[in-house]
Amino acid sequence: MTVADFFGCTFLAFGPPFAMFVFTIAHDPIRIIILIAAAFFWLVSLLLSSTIWFALVPIRNYLEFAIFYTVIFQEVFRFVIYKILRKAQNGLKKITDNSATFIENKHILAYVSGLGFGIMSGAFSVINILADSVGPGTMGLKSGNEMFFLTSSCISLCFILLNTFWSVIFFNACDNRNLIHSGFVVCSHLLASYLTLLNGVSSWGCIVPLYLILIFTGCLAFKVVGGSIASIKSCLSFK
Repeated sequence: MTVADFFGCTFLAFGPPFAMFVFTIAHDPIRIIILIAAAFFWLVSLLLSSTIWFALVPIRNYLEFAIFYTVIFQEVFRFVIYKILRKAQNGLKKITDNSATFIENKHILAYVSGLGFGIMSGAFSVINILADSVGPGTMGLKSGNEMFFLTSSCISLCFILLNTFWSVIFFNACDNRNLIHSGFVVCSHLLASYLTLLNGVSSWGCIVPLYLILIFTGCLAFKVVGGSIASIKSCLSFK
């Protein structure tokens, strides 16, 4: 059962992102490079957050403060990757002609970098939990929440998708100097991160609000890229 739990939770957390990678990114080397670069910048933000965590010993017992500066670092590096991609656009056009449309479409750049952010975030949040899910179990100990592994996988999937949507919204907000959307990204990221503290208390109290935020953020990202009800109908039609 432990092996089944491991594979089930792994496919739940990384199945949809893997499908997104295969169908929308894997065919283009430039997209792969941008995704890896975005993942690297997320790692840099994690490194800085970890440095503060180990340097400031008195605050280690206050997860609320740690979450705050971790989110701020992630959003700062989201802005850094945005600036780098915008400055590198002309250079990328000279490197390849096949990806010209992709490079000119700023929303695709945001989507790819956001997915890179999300995949790395999801991997670090759930990889140790998945390793523990393989077992072995220990007889005689009080059991924890039987939904813990499943809940953690759902949360990781949620944050992978959220990071993708956040990047789309944030990049567009920076292009148009829309402070409301930029503020929404930062505030919703903080809110979603603080909601994960409820995982040890109430699984549903954590997952339901997170996925409500995910749905709203996804709808906003869809609107930002020019989506509409009419475009959904035309996509679903078989004409």
